Amino acid sequence: MSNLSNPFSSDLPDSRRQLRQALRRRRRSLSPREQHAAAQALCRRLRRLPEVVRARRVALYLPNDGEIDPQPLLSWLASRSARAYLPVLKPLSHNTLWFVHYHRGTPMVRNRFGIPEPETRHGAHRARRLSTWALDLILLPLVGFDDQGERMGMGGGFYDRSLAFTRRHGPRPRLIGLAHDCQRVERLPVAPWDVPLDAIVTDKRVVRPRR
Repeated sequence: MSNLSNPFSSDLPDSRRQLRQALRRRRRSLSPREQHAAAQALCRRLRRLPEVVRARRVALYLPNDGEIDPQPLLSWLASRSARAYLPVLKPLSHNTLWFVHYHRGTPMVRNRFGIPEPETRHGAHRARRLSTWALDLILLPLVGFDDQGERMGMGGGFYDRSLAFTRRHGPRPRLIGLAHDCQRVERLPVAPWDVPLDAIVTDKRVVRPRR
């Protein structure tokens, strides 16, 4: 595995930006066949994790920009009577998320980033939304990760803002980051606002943070 992290050893914004761009190019370079195989392998690993087996209210995402695809997990969740939720850009709020119940009949639109999400008026009904703290598990996409369990997101801070409460005592979901194994680097520059994860899962490994 080549080491992408050495040229970006500082935590300066420019170094994080360069690393993020390099890792996004790396995952976008995967062929459709490689993407499909990786998604299947990822979901086989997820189905063996205790946090996933126990969860009944699970948030995941629809892939974009080469992200590894967790959608093969949906039918397995449904077979276990678990409910799936998708992130939605929260209206009239700065870079935070709602989590809205998702099924085949959910009306979908594309948000300002071109990513499909439940239509806002549909998701605005409280019966279809779940408070973030009440989720059992959130599967979130990563741009990069390292063997210490540190992670790098897309840079918008949506998950970090929405999950900042997990640093405090109280009910909280388990947080598992998902990535292609090729997004692994030796060491990531970590920002103080990065919300820690409980695990990172790829098509080839499970990483537990060393804390």
